[in-house]
Amino acid sequence: MAWLYLVFAILSEVVGTTALKYSDGFTRIGPSAVTLVAYALSFVLLAQVLRAIPVGVAYAIWSGAGVALITLIGWTVLGQKLDAVAMGGIGLIVAGVIVLNVWSGHG
Repeated sequence: MAWLYLVFAILSEVVGTTALKYSDGFTRIGPSAVTLVAYALSFVLLAQVLRAIPVGVAYAIWSGAGVALITLIGWTVLGQKLDAVAMGGIGLIVAGVIVLNVWSGHG
């Protein structure tokens, strides 16, 4: 169940970060409210995850997957540009998450 909570914590964080972009510096109420609720949900879920998964592993996966997903949203939805170095860096983050899950004794 902890892994499922982690997936939803990541998705909530990504929704919150996407809404943060649309909040226009917290001047738009709707996206601002979505940001606050999504971040709160993400932290509540992450707190539950930490009961079963070591903090280093959980946080690495939470933050790494979040960075990769929000970068993908920025590129595909928001039209942000990624150069080869940025794409390589995101690839390394994803590779690190895979290594943690597949070969680490904590995954």
